[in-house]
Amino acid sequence: MKTILKWSLGAAAGLGLVVACSDAENIFKEMIPETNDQPTTAQVQGYVFRPALVDATDANIRQLKAPAGFTITKYAGELGKPRMLAVSPAGHVYFSDREAGTVTLLRDSNNDGLPDSKTTVANLKQAHGLAVYAGKLYIATVKEVYSAPINTDGTLGQPQQLINDLPDGGQHANRTIAFGPDGMMYITVGSTCNACAETNPENATVLRANPDGSGRKIFAKGLRNTIGFGWHPTTKELFGLDHGIDWLGDEEQKEEVNKLVQGADYGWPYIYGEGKYNPADRPKGDTTYQQYLQKTTLPLLTYQAHSAPLGMVFYNGTKFPAEYRNDAFVTMRGSWNRSVPSGYKVVRLHFENGQPTRFDDFVTGFLIDNNRSQFGRPVGIAVHTDGSLLFTDDNNGVIYRVSHGG
Repeated sequence: MKTILKWSLGAAAGLGLVVACSDAENIFKEMIPETNDQPTTAQVQGYVFRPALVDATDANIRQLKAPAGFTITKYAGELGKPRMLAVSPAGHVYFSDREAGTVTLLRDSNNDGLPDSKTTVANLKQAHGLAVYAGKLYIATVKEVYSAPINTDGTLGQPQQLINDLPDGGQHANRTIAFGPDGMMYITVGSTCNACAETNPENATVLRANPDGSGRKIFAKGLRNTIGFGWHPTTKELFGLDHGIDWLGDEEQKEEVNKLVQGADYGWPYIYGEGKYNPADRPKGDTTYQQYLQKTTLPLLTYQAHSAPLGMVFYNGTKFPAEYRNDAFVTMRGSWNRSVPSGYKVVRLHFENGQPTRFDDFVTGFLIDNNRSQFGRPVGIAVHTDGSLLFTDDNNGVIYRVSHGG
């Protein structure tokens, strides 16, 4: 069932909700002054539509589509709710399950391209972000970061707590973690809300710290919820995909591709997309929208609103055609705040001369029954040591493998 919501925004009245029952076109009519001495008005038609979940049957998996020459197979199933992925140099595959609070190891002892054992290697409440660095597996929960030595067989030693005071999770509790070319630890911390003035300056940021967790500082801010991020293999520049604000209509706010630079402010919650004003949230004090816009770093590219980018990985393997090398793959988990679903796919982000240029579909077909049902919401993504691409689905508990050639 579709629910149609009309939002009315007023400078004095705040945010009100009116339920309407028409199928009129999406509206975004606004008058947004620079200061409070005039009323703010905006009307937005918003939808809630969640495609029904169906099983990831062999028949459904067979109809998944990828470019010519690529093959999509089930790498592992019945995994609970697998989220983020990490692969060690030895080929050990790890995935987190935040709901279960576990990290699981998948091993392929006979090198046939499929795991033949599954072992829980860590039990940490709300474990989510994973990164392999310097012989250790790093694990991020909502408020903590741990590291554990990786044994020869892929199991872990006792996790050591490095950080225990990350901000509260709120609406966006899915922390991710990675290590940059500078050897520093980067941690994403989403906003506690859809759009608001945060009280903790570390919310809606990317943080940077030493590998032992010390020296933590804000690297970049104004990022509503950047989960997928990574460094271009050649230029070593950092890029990330930020989730747009909900309840601005079917086509707003688009997802953002940002070049993440130390000290930059990416505008949330006041400025979004190509420099647009968020009518529900005005910059604090005497700062006008225009003044805030002047200090905002705008995205390099945008993607269809509400697609929900989750994982991002640059392809550095050798098994895909050469044209794929140094491009990025992004999982789009899929929409709920849109009349026609967006996302539910894996996309390729092209880079030319080190800069993002466009998106192309890479794995599609999870939406079926004329978009009324789905059997997969892609989340984590990683390049395996064999050059294949792995990605998780946390709805049906599957990890998929994309390979090329024989």
